[in-house]
Amino acid sequence: MSGLFGSTTTTSTATSTQLGDLSKDVALNSPPEDSISDISFSGQSSHLAVASWDKAVRIYEINAQGGSEGKAKMDFEGPVLSCDWSKDGSKVVGAGADKAARMIDLGANQTTGAQIAVHDQPIRCVRFCEIMGNQMVVTGSWDKTIKYWDMRQPTPAATVQMQERVYTMDVKDNLLVVGTADRYINIFNLQTPDKIFKTIQSPLKWQTRVISCFTDAKGFAVGSIEGRCAIQYVDDSQSSLNFSFKCHRDPPQNNMTNVYSVNAISFHPEHGTFSTAGSDGTFHFWDGVAKHRLKGYPTVGGTISASAFNSTGNIFAYAVSYDWSKGYVTNTPQYPNKVMLHPVTGDECKPRPSVKKR
Repeated sequence: MSGLFGSTTTTSTATSTQLGDLSKDVALNSPPEDSISDISFSGQSSHLAVASWDKAVRIYEINAQGGSEGKAKMDFEGPVLSCDWSKDGSKVVGAGADKAARMIDLGANQTTGAQIAVHDQPIRCVRFCEIMGNQMVVTGSWDKTIKYWDMRQPTPAATVQMQERVYTMDVKDNLLVVGTADRYINIFNLQTPDKIFKTIQSPLKWQTRVISCFTDAKGFAVGSIEGRCAIQYVDDSQSSLNFSFKCHRDPPQNNMTNVYSVNAISFHPEHGTFSTAGSDGTFHFWDGVAKHRLKGYPTVGGTISASAFNSTGNIFAYAVSYDWSKGYVTNTPQYPNKVMLHPVTGDECKPRPSVKKR
């Protein structure tokens, strides 16, 4: 995009061995006052929702120059752990440690959030979904359940018991994937939302940190605490396409390798390529079909706790914020807490040209 954040369109032919450029990344104005837990772009406009431990979800408007302005704020009674936009871009939902989910209707010019859901324990994840043509909200909690809400009734439309606490969750079209403690992954077809379609054990050996659905809803990516990412297809006929790879690790030294948590995975809305971001303070763009790293970036000066592409895929937002991966000792007042906007230009996220085998 010409002029994005003051840059011009490039026709980069750099290989993935060269580090990407962070010099044009722009910081979000007036970020939250505490750790950032989740960020989400509207699918319809240049608005970004940011959930934080400072008990609020903030909504910002982003312009083509990377400038940002706060537009709304939804207050909670505890740290907010997750946020999401409705498909039409009119509503934002957030949920967290106060065991409740709240929604603000920006289309109706609401200025405060209304409670729409409640659990027995903190809500770790919240997503909008569409079931039988009806817009609903699904929440996943540490009380070992997911619940569906139609936002008009105080009781859930359905409750589904999980094996363990919900750690991560994502929705795309009719695909809902829920990751829990003990590495369980529950896959739902939202045409029958109250029944688990399939349960698998994570292909990764350690705790699941993040799950993100493919843009075509045929599968999902899993990130874990041990610097690994897995690509999983839902249909058993495509299981030969499943694979995992190492990422967010330091080069080995004296037979020791420092490995870092993969905190965030985001899929590019146009190309279907994806990003990983982690506790090592770096993010990378990948082509899952070609099994190839498209571009890596230098450390951003702090752990990356969340990431998101905007609706057109020309802005990649990432939160530089402490993720508690090294305990309370590392959480100093000087630790960065900000959201950065990276202009996606040239070939950064474009998949590799396919080469047909003879």
